[in-house]
Amino acid sequence: MNIKTSAWITVSQNTGDICPVFKKLFAPEKEIEKAELQITALGIYHAEINGQRISDFVLAPGWTSYDHRLQVQTYDVTALLQKENDLRVTVGRGWFRSPMPGWLNSEDKQRRMAQPCGLIASLHIYYADGTEETILTDETWQWAKSRILFSEIYDGETCDARIVPADWQPVKPLKWSKDILIPQEGEEIRETERVAAKRVFKTPQGDTVVDFGQEVTGYVEITLNAYAGDEVLFDHAEVQDKDGNWYNENYRSAKAQARYICRDGKQIWHPELTFFGFRYIRLLSWPGEAKPENFTAIAVHSDMKRTGWLKSGNAELNQLFSNIVWGQRGNFLDVPTDCPQRDERLGWTGDAQVFIKTASYLFDTEKYFKKWLHDLAADQRESGEVGQVIPDLMPEAPGSAAWGDAAAICPWQVYQTYGDRTVLEDQFESMRKWVDFIGSVTQTPNLWIEHFHFGDWLGLDAPDGSYKGSSREDFIASAFYAHSTALVVKAGKLLGKDVSAYEKLHQNIVAAFRKTFPEYKTQTEHVLAVHFGLAEDAQKTADALAEMVKADGVQLRTGFVGTPYILHVLSNYGHADLAWSLMLRREYPGWLYPVAKGATTIWEHWDGIKPNGSFWSKDMNSFNHYAYGAVADWVFEQAAGIRHAEDKPGFEELIYAPHPDARLGWLQAKLDTRHGTVSALWVCQEDGIRYELETPVRTKVCLNGKETRIDPGKYTFWTEK
Repeated sequence: MNIKTSAWITVSQNTGDICPVFKKLFAPEKEIEKAELQITALGIYHAEINGQRISDFVLAPGWTSYDHRLQVQTYDVTALLQKENDLRVTVGRGWFRSPMPGWLNSEDKQRRMAQPCGLIASLHIYYADGTEETILTDETWQWAKSRILFSEIYDGETCDARIVPADWQPVKPLKWSKDILIPQEGEEIRETERVAAKRVFKTPQGDTVVDFGQEVTGYVEITLNAYAGDEVLFDHAEVQDKDGNWYNENYRSAKAQARYICRDGKQIWHPELTFFGFRYIRLLSWPGEAKPENFTAIAVHSDMKRTGWLKSGNAELNQLFSNIVWGQRGNFLDVPTDCPQRDERLGWTGDAQVFIKTASYLFDTEKYFKKWLHDLAADQRESGEVGQVIPDLMPEAPGSAAWGDAAAICPWQVYQTYGDRTVLEDQFESMRKWVDFIGSVTQTPNLWIEHFHFGDWLGLDAPDGSYKGSSREDFIASAFYAHSTALVVKAGKLLGKDVSAYEKLHQNIVAAFRKTFPEYKTQTEHVLAVHFGLAEDAQKTADALAEMVKADGVQLRTGFVGTPYILHVLSNYGHADLAWSLMLRREYPGWLYPVAKGATTIWEHWDGIKPNGSFWSKDMNSFNHYAYGAVADWVFEQAAGIRHAEDKPGFEELIYAPHPDARLGWLQAKLDTRHGTVSALWVCQEDGIRYELETPVRTKVCLNGKETRIDPGKYTFWTEK
């Protein structure tokens, strides 16, 4: 990369909270054929040439494991150049220097917060006469204080539009590694949708609130006429309290405020170097009367192509599908975060592995996850341990089963959905090291015993006062140990590696598991035993699970670990009707309960808002927390019946085996795959069920207990009642 011939530069004095802006003036004397800018920063940057943004990429350079990997962006800026040019780059703290995580104080956090602001860039100009020129970041650049007085991930942004940067000073060289510089790997972060304000209203307590009708991750754009010095100040919230008043205690220590000091005249502004998660904003200061047309919410996330769609005859189910999509959009902002609003917003590994199949069906996430998995491997500890979050902002925290197992589960799922072995080639050593780590720390060979674990996090059968469900932690850990080992074997065989030792290990784990855990005590334990191939009699165990679900009042009692798989286990072993009953449950706990409460994204807790309108808690209660949206992969694969055999990744061949249910009337699914678009519809009618299937590949159709092979094309099938 040309950029490596440049120097890192920084400010020559401490600017406090004010974001610095760097400047380079240049005047090419010949006709320009092409100009290309390579650039990155220690922090989030906003770059302009002659007052024009150089790209639609926002929050660049994105979020990676900065100690090991920093993405460099390359832009064609030919159209922006004139005879005299002014290149300016404003740099904010971003993920690089913000106090993350908000609730934790650690040496690593203090180290990151103390890191310097930095910029490195290279502008390569190709002239029409065949000559070239390169403008590098060096001591000829200048810096000044920008109009952005404060910007940080949790607390928000302050901008004074009256300020024109002045008092330009020479930059200072910065000693920082260039070995960490890599080309852009992930999807660019972009503004993807504009959501108009639905209403401006007064709460019973007298606050002026703007409602966008949809929870969004991004920022609010304001449009107004004002006088210089007028102030706009607003904070953000996801929900109202039961009386219709302002509520954002669940943001915890995150202030989540946007402050704008106006210049004269009509103006449009939105924050540039941070983001928020919100449905509502509260106007703490606004000049004049606020109207809906003054406000637009801008959704911001990794610019992934939409690939999956679901629609049914049930309006509440359709809202759930929308909530799942918005949950993914809101949390796939370069890193698969747990939530976009409070003092957290971290790449929790457990959430990622739970949701990755659904994520890869709804959007093309191959490039997105490959980049994140490279960060996982980069941050993986010398022992093979994988942190709770990636990038690992909590290196002091121990890894956990079902969280660290993302090292094995996520690469395998990317391969399954897209069929490209590259992800396994890139990640195999990381997968293997994770399994080896478990073997090195367990107190009992062939099981994972006596270690910290999150267990069945937020399990609905949790004892009073606990966040963990009642499933045995050693049971869960040993089950995932078996699963990850099996994935190492599968990946290794595909790559032509000798994995005989891992095959033997897997056999030993299964044998030890069956001996140690002959009985299953909870819904989740039944689910994992079947789903990971550990139960000696899978049908008997699935039947017992079904009886347990019925005995529990046709209710889920699972948490993060069991919920993603429970409907699959029930459907695969003859209990699809029961799976549908869980899916369509409107009461707590159920997927449609938050919908009935007005949710527009997926909640962290089934009862984030309780039936009486009170809140689950203010400590840990996100209303945009995508993990339980993993149920959408069951809708695609089991309800709509679109799946592929494990030995035919990338949907090279299909298995069509739907599970219709008259309670919703009809269900339609469409999925863009690497081999073309699959579309499936079933409609329940008085005398039977009509199926319509459009398949781009050879497909095994399983209806009425019969199997039929069909070639690519459009087909209609019928089954009588």
